[in-house]
Formats: sequence, structure tokens, C-alpha cells
Amino acid sequence: MNYLDLVNNVLRRLRETEVTSVQSNAYSKLIGDLVNDAKNLVESSWDWSMQRKLIGFFVSTQTQDFVLLGSGEAPKIQSIIIGYEGEDFLGGKGTNFLTYIDQVSMEKKVRMERSQNVPAPLGLPLYYTLNGIDSNRDTQISVYPVPDTGYFAYAQVFKAQADLVNDTDKLEIPVMPVLHLAVAFASRERGETGGTSTQEYFTMANKYLSDAIALDAANAPEKTIFYTP
Repeated sequence: MNYLDLVNNVLRRLRETEVTSVQSNAYSKLIGDLVNDAKNLVESSWDWSMQRKLIGFFVSTQTQDFVLLGSGEAPKIQSIIIGYEGEDFLGGKGTNFLTYIDQVSMEKKVRMERSQNVPAPLGLPLYYTLNGIDSNRDTQISVYPVPDTGYFAYAQVFKAQADLVNDTDKLEIPVMPVLHLAVAFASRERGETGGTSTQEYFTMANKYLSDAIALDAANAPEKTIFYTP
């Protein structure tokens, strides 16, 4: 369902006239904002399988900091694998799944080398940590050890969709939780809808959200199982 369809679905439930564009009038623009608010809230509620992205990047020799191009400022990184490109890459030969460490631990490693006046070790990286964002608001990472040669790396991330802007922009995540949460927001904003209370709309939206999460979780049941060491 695209942005305009979502806005018109909300308008019909509010007993308002449909529009030919989200930008048609002040009220449709407001509903568009509420749709994006609902989208952002639903996205943050679960790691949706349809928002899993594979980001490839080249790791340069003796360079420690890298940008995950197109990742945005707040991706959920599931894994990063690094190694030589070729037929053996996915087979695991000469590759590492990087282990996340916090920024303090990364800094301790670097400081220890500086204090001992020894050069940073070179090799196939083993660890990574987050290192802010770049000028395009894409996430940056630092790796350790420092790469001794050029490598290829692939990051599996869950990346939220940018706000819907154009009428034809399509929603990536399940429609019903977003639609009914937007109706609940609009109902709360205007104070009434002519039949259904705002609390009932929020209850309905939460039910649609829980059902959508349950359906998506069936595609990746390991995400809902807690393992003890």
C-alpha cells in the first residue's frame, strides 16, 4: 500500500473526504504526518524480516574506520562477515564474523598499544564497534586489528524505511498496524470519530501489531527463543 492509499484509508475511517494527493490540504498533510509517526513506532517494535538488508563494503588496507553506506543513522546490525572475495568467501575459508565490542573496550586496546609504544597489529579484523555517523548520516564502524590488506565485508542489518514523502511511496512493513495506529493518533488529535473511542482504536492497533509480529516471527523463530550460556 502506498502513502496516498494509507492517508485515504485513515480519512475514510474518520468520515472525511478522500484526497488526490497527501499534499492536497492542511488536514491531509496532518494525516500524512501521523501515518509516518505510526510507521516509525511500528518499525521500532520488531525486527521486521522485510527490512533486513545486506550492505557490502570494501575494507581498505591499514584503515580502521568504515562507513556502512546506505545504512542510515540507527540500523540494527545483526552480523558482519569479512574476508577475501571469491568462491570461498561464503564457505568460511579465510573469513571472520566480527564480534561486537563497546567503544571503551576498543579504546583500551588502542591505548594499550600506544602506551607500550608498539604498532597496532595488522591482520584480518576480529572485532568492531560503532563510531558515530558520517556527513550523510550513515553509520560508521571501527574494526580491530587494523586490516593488513584489502578485504570485502557484508553487514546484515535491519534498517528502518525513510519517512514516506511521495504519494507513490510504498510501505515496507505490515499495513494494518500502521493504518490503525494512525487512525488512533488522528482520533486522539480531533477528540472524536463518531462512534469508536480513541482507546478502542489503540486497542485495535495493538492487536494488529501483535498479530503481525507473531506472523513475522514464524519466519525466524530463533528470534523469540532465549538461550542461556
